Amino acid sequence: MAIPAEIAAIGSRAEAMLAELGAISSEPQRLVRLYLSSEHRCAADLIAFWMREAGMTVTEDALGTVRGHWRPDRETRLLIGSHIDTVIDAGKYDGPLGVVAGILAVRELAARNADLPFGIDVLAFGDEEGSRFRTTLAGSSACAGVFDRASLAFPDRNGVTLADAIKAYGKSVDDIAAAAYDPAAVVGYVEVHIEQGPVLEAEGLPLGVVTGIVGQSRMRVIVLGEAGHAGTVPMRMRQDALAGAAELMLLIEQTAVENQDDGMVATVGRIEASPGATNVIPGRVGFSLEFRSSSDARRKAAIEQIKADAQRIGVKRRLEFAFEPFHETSTTACTPLLQNLMAEAIAALGLEATRLPSGAGHDAQVMASLCPMAMLFVRCRGGVSHNPAELASETDMGLSVAALVRFIEILAARDAGQRGRT
Repeated sequence: MAIPAEIAAIGSRAEAMLAELGAISSEPQRLVRLYLSSEHRCAADLIAFWMREAGMTVTEDALGTVRGHWRPDRETRLLIGSHIDTVIDAGKYDGPLGVVAGILAVRELAARNADLPFGIDVLAFGDEEGSRFRTTLAGSSACAGVFDRASLAFPDRNGVTLADAIKAYGKSVDDIAAAAYDPAAVVGYVEVHIEQGPVLEAEGLPLGVVTGIVGQSRMRVIVLGEAGHAGTVPMRMRQDALAGAAELMLLIEQTAVENQDDGMVATVGRIEASPGATNVIPGRVGFSLEFRSSSDARRKAAIEQIKADAQRIGVKRRLEFAFEPFHETSTTACTPLLQNLMAEAIAALGLEATRLPSGAGHDAQVMASLCPMAMLFVRCRGGVSHNPAELASETDMGLSVAALVRFIEILAARDAGQRGRT
């Protein structure tokens, strides 16, 4: 299909904004932007500048979420958001595209002088990836009124707790409760995000309606053995924590493979062996473990199976295993009504509105505890994400903003119609 010039221009603008934001990094050779860092501060200030340019007033809450308010005089709000923190060695689209799309949608509505029955808040969260602290979704959890204050004690790799980082960022933990929205004042939450998978590209479609988000369980596994001389302790007498951990990791992989019809995946992403010397048998190992699936029951059953496997390995190898959970999110369905309205908005652009689940977690997962929630996926090349090769085309990004604007207009017409009947 031929892309209208105005949509192409929006896509070009989105790419320019993402390139500027992507240049804000703590490392010159790769994109690293951690929560509550000086780079987060710079990115937040740039986002706030763009929000004001689009005609919004701007505030920032106790957890650093930047909030752009358009038509703040309205009694109810539609929330549009995503995150501006990154993984280590990130691409520039995962997260920031959703914030930029919200800003550009408001700019388009303002240019049309749209008269909506609700206002719009664009939200730029700072802690979706969990790259700094052993927690995630702090900003959206505060907005939804479900923030877990126990996470304030979690330290980063340098021993700085979340509470300390909030204070250093110029905020107060005493103000976190005030960040929560009143559910009665929120129409819904919508998030635009690259798919982070290959489905849309395989189907030749630029956009997709998300049906739901998989549940996640994250934990730290500690394996305790006994350190010893690498040359003098016979193999049969060793209590090698790393060997035991490796055996368990293979069983973790096998368990996920056996449940892949459920879309289950399991990942060990971080490993530390101690004392960490070439000539010393590892006496202690810690590793991260994450399970994701579209069934909460099967995910929990898989974790129980792994714990039983660990106990068996422990007896055989004379090791101790401990599991320390630090993040749990349930499988979350997108609101059917908003799914339908999003599909209608995509169809209005002359596109097929396919539907697909999300295998990645998003702020939308937490926001669903506050209000109705929808997500719009944007095609990304090769399904690559969490990688510098991450790429969404200008055309697809322009279409995503156009679909978001149309979604808002359809939702507004429906809301106005309902008010007229009361």
